[in-house]
Amino acid sequence: MPDLVQERAGVQVLVCDPDGPPLVTTQDALDLIGAAFLGAEVVAVPASRLDDDFFALGTRFAGEVMQKFVNYRLRLVVLGDISRHLAASAALRALVHESNQADHVWFLPDLDALDARLRSAA
Repeated sequence: MPDLVQERAGVQVLVCDPDGPPLVTTQDALDLIGAAFLGAEVVAVPASRLDDDFFALGTRFAGEVMQKFVNYRLRLVVLGDISRHLAASAALRALVHESNQADHVWFLPDLDALDARLRSAA
């Protein structure tokens, strides 16, 4: 399945294919942002597409990617199981907790959780 813009809970979401290209550079993030400009407000990226550097906060890759999405006024949603990364980093656990309290970046287990979050944010 290619990356597709879908309406989910009344919001246009670019749902990224789990088998799509990995995000390993900020240019990869900008490419997704460009694809989202076809009408999406939210970009839902499977955690499996994110390079391990995204979850290693010392690399600053996560911060760079998240800032790009904020700058372009798009929500970023990381979908899937990141428990392995959370177990290895208290800093990542804190980032995920704080992000999920705000509106710009969410870490959610699946599309059903995204739908529920979008409905509650409306």
